[in-house]
Amino acid sequence: MFRYEKADGIAVLTLDNPPVNVLTPEQHEELYHILKDFYSDPEVRCGIWTGAGERAFCAGDDVKSERTARTTAEIVDRHLTPRRAGDPAEYPGWEGEILALKRTKPMIAAVNGPCMGQGMIYLLLLTDLRIAVPTARFGMPEIAYGMPGAGGVTRLGRQIPQTAALWMALTGEAIDAEEARRCFLINEIVGPARLLARAKEIAGRIAALPPRAVRVEMETFYRALDLDRDTAMAFAGHMYQLVRATYDKTPPLAAKEK
Repeated sequence: MFRYEKADGIAVLTLDNPPVNVLTPEQHEELYHILKDFYSDPEVRCGIWTGAGERAFCAGDDVKSERTARTTAEIVDRHLTPRRAGDPAEYPGWEGEILALKRTKPMIAAVNGPCMGQGMIYLLLLTDLRIAVPTARFGMPEIAYGMPGAGGVTRLGRQIPQTAALWMALTGEAIDAEEARRCFLINEIVGPARLLARAKEIAGRIAALPPRAVRVEMETFYRALDLDRDTAMAFAGHMYQLVRATYDKTPPLAAKEK
């Protein structure tokens, strides 16, 4: 299950499925609804995602989850068809709907242990800043099971150097926290006792900023990644002027906008 708590403009999502915080089809659906609330709640400015306990941030999908007997055609149809309330909790499931959500607020990953497989995909596609404990490890072992092309690979090479991304993708080997920091997969390494406090410190700093500015900064940053230089510069200029026009004079340093 996920624990979902909100206070002082910060939402904390804690994956709590001992012993190693694997994801089940039911938890993908739960996460979908949590994220919809997180993105739409005007009182929440920033999020933190962490794992319960000390053994893992997320060990990936639960390989022991019983798979419903389906024909190949039925599996393809589930993949192509959006989910709706009441659908059977199975694979393919809500993970596709999660990645299709429009992200409107920053999410900080507080990585308390190994982050593998689907956990790594979510780390790459749903979080913006990342801090980790020294014992954290990061990996995408799917290739060892004959399952290449997981969604996270499409972003891995955009977030870390190509050689580092290909090493992880082609060998299936995990990297430790220090290597993850060296290739900028994560921002900081802190001790376990400081992990959540440091994440809340960063989230509080973001939550104190004008929310409209944070929203537009995220929109501009991510959209500009896929634009050529001239188009990106023009887009950034338009977005800046759009927000600047909402202020009569000088924008406040830490406006508490609603």
